[in-house]
Amino acid sequence: MGWTAQIDAYCERLGPGLWAEPLNAVSNLAFLVAALVMWRRTGGRGIGGLLSAILALIGISSGLWHTLAQAWAGAADSGAILVFVLVYLFAANRRFLRLGPARALGATVLALPLMAALGAGFARVPGLAGSAAYWPLPVLILGYAVALRRRLPDTARGLALGAGLLMLSLTFRMLDAPLCGWLPAGTHLMWHLLNAVMLAWMIEVWRRSPET
Repeated sequence: MGWTAQIDAYCERLGPGLWAEPLNAVSNLAFLVAALVMWRRTGGRGIGGLLSAILALIGISSGLWHTLAQAWAGAADSGAILVFVLVYLFAANRRFLRLGPARALGATVLALPLMAALGAGFARVPGLAGSAAYWPLPVLILGYAVALRRRLPDTARGLALGAGLLMLSLTFRMLDAPLCGWLPAGTHLMWHLLNAVMLAWMIEVWRRSPET
């Protein structure tokens, strides 16, 4: 399959064309709104500003994916999410775990094979295969929440809430195909709306957490 091959991956898409997924496409505006809010709250500086910019990139790349529906756009969509995850992990290792730059980077790199192994495990669970790559993320977030529950209880509660939002959004992502016959518009737009809130909240949790 070439990079420009058309892909029909969602309930809402019934044929080719830029506006074959209008709700899935327009709902990506939620990422841009969330990014703008967090850009202002973080002052657009440092890691907070970078995470806010990547959040906007997620909205743009996902918008391209749900309008063009080509393989390269799908890769850009997934890639933007991965970049956000890795930058956030580094930021979390620095601020939450108080690791130095080198150790924080090393811990971030080590998270990649862990997430891959967890994803392979989730892929074997009936019904989870299509979202298996994403399910390790709430597990990872909950792991940080447990580790921080005594030293940074407010941060831990914030992370747990973020994990809960992500699991809810993943549920809507998985229901898109099964409910297609009953709900022609699908449920994928809820994945976008909830994820925009969740990612903005995760930046806010990082912003509120004490630096020392």
